[in-house]
Amino acid sequence: MSSHTLSTDGVRRDGAGDGRSAGDPNVSVFLRPLASPVALGFGGLAVATMLLAALQLGWVPASEAHQVAWALVVFAFPVQLLASVFGFLDRDTVMGTGIGTQAAGWLTIGVLTLTGVPGRRDMVLGLFLFVAAAVLLPSVLTAGMSKGIAAAVMALTSVRWVLTGVYEQLGTHVWKEVAGWTGVVLCAVALYAAVALEVEDQRRRTVLPTLRRGRAREAMAGDFSAQIRRVRQEAGVREQL
Repeated sequence: MSSHTLSTDGVRRDGAGDGRSAGDPNVSVFLRPLASPVALGFGGLAVATMLLAALQLGWVPASEAHQVAWALVVFAFPVQLLASVFGFLDRDTVMGTGIGTQAAGWLTIGVLTLTGVPGRRDMVLGLFLFVAAAVLLPSVLTAGMSKGIAAAVMALTSVRWVLTGVYEQLGTHVWKEVAGWTGVVLCAVALYAAVALEVEDQRRRTVLPTLRRGRAREAMAGDFSAQIRRVRQEAGVREQL
C-alpha cells in the first residue's frame, strides 16, 4: 500500500524537514489510497428496496414479511454500514453520512417488521420513515452540488421512504402500490449507479455518465495538488470537528 507524506501546509515533502520554514511544526500527514465503497453501498440499497417492493406489490406474500425483514437486517444493513465507514475513511462526508443513514434506516425497517404482525400497518414505522427521509435530505442537497448520480439515488430513497410512510399512516392501497413501484425504480437507478461508479473506479476515468461536476469532477480529472490543498482543514487533521 503506497502513501503520500504531506507537511501541514498541504504540500508533498520528500524528506523530513525539506522545504519547511522555521515556524513550521514537525508534523506529517499520511494519505493512503482506499477502494471506493459507493458501489457496495448502492448494491445493498438495491437489494433492500427491491425486497420491500416485492412485499408491497404482492410478489411476495405478506406471510413472508419476516423473511424479507431478516434479509434487510442480515444483508442490507451490514453492507451499507461497511460502505459508510469506508466513505468516512475516504474523506467523503456526504457519502459516508448518506449511506450510513440508509443503513440505519433499513435496519430499523427490518427490526420493526420482524417485531410486527405480517400484513398489518405500523404507525411508528410510518412516523420513523418521515423523519428518516428528512434526515437524508442534507446529504441529498450536498451531493447535488457535485455528485449527480449519487444525489439521484439518495433523493429517490428519501421519496421512497416518504411514500411508504404515507401508506403506513393512511392505509390507502394506492400509496402501497406507488411506494412499491418507486422502490423498483430506485433499485434500477441504484444498480446503474453501482455499475457506473465501479467501472469508473476500475478504469480511473468516467465511462458511463455519473453526472459529476465541480469538485467531484476535479477529484477524477484534476491535479493531485488540488486534492490535498485543503487537507489540513479536514476532520482528523484539524483539532476541532
